[in-house]
Amino acid sequence: MSVAFQRVGFIGLGVMGEPMCRNLCRKAGLPVHVHDIHEQAVGRVLNDGAVAHQSVRDLAGHAEVVFLSLPSIDHVEQVCLGVDGLLSGERKPRLIVDTGTSDVARTRALAVRLAEQGVRFLDAPVARMPEAARDGTLLIMVGGAQEDLDAVRPLLDCMGSDVVLCGGTGCGQIVKIANNMVLMMNVAVLAETLLICERAGIDGKQLLDVLSTGSAASQALNVVGIRALAPREFSQGRFSTAYALKDVSLAASLAEASGVDAAILARTRELLQSAVAQGDGQAYFPILINQIATK
Repeated sequence: MSVAFQRVGFIGLGVMGEPMCRNLCRKAGLPVHVHDIHEQAVGRVLNDGAVAHQSVRDLAGHAEVVFLSLPSIDHVEQVCLGVDGLLSGERKPRLIVDTGTSDVARTRALAVRLAEQGVRFLDAPVARMPEAARDGTLLIMVGGAQEDLDAVRPLLDCMGSDVVLCGGTGCGQIVKIANNMVLMMNVAVLAETLLICERAGIDGKQLLDVLSTGSAASQALNVVGIRALAPREFSQGRFSTAYALKDVSLAASLAEASGVDAAILARTRELLQSAVAQGDGQAYFPILINQIATK
């Protein structure tokens, strides 16, 4: 593999980050330096050839490009600009790539601050299920300069099958927020539909099986509806209600800034907020159906 970077870093080994990092370790043919607050996650990627570091600052001295897979822009800002962050030592990366879902305005502001210190930045949030992270078939939506994407594309190709430049800085985040906004609203509509039809006398799985063959078919129906909503399977370890609420809240902020009265989005956000308030924050987000069922 011909790449512009010979030393790679990866910070954040969660549900998506760990399999992404493992694919990078296996396919890139380069040393991948890793850090995470959970030692067990670090231990698992060591089996794939990763090199562990005890601190972000230490990792920064060993990596030219650093991928971040973190819960929020708060974490991203702290890792990049904090007292012991990526820019705190004598050596710092040339490029930072944020693969999480983050606030658009703060992402753009962070890119400016990094540029002032000579560090390039790409927002490159990922989409699709954890299985896609494992299989290296993620959709990666990139915001930033074409030349930076060209330099890092061979590494992104280790983790995703579809890598798309969406525009300048922040545009990757806009498209990712739109993706999740449409998904969450679709699931809320599916949940309402399922409850209405079940109470009218039809089996929920049969309903969704039939709908999946007609014009109502969608990825949300075929995956989330049939696998989770119909059987009421909301186990932890998938995309949590708390994360869904974070992303829908980002969408709500974007709608407000754009002057759009997003009523369906607002209703979806209310359902997720209620689910989190009732203790379902770590459950798979389609559990929002329970909030509709109890009204």
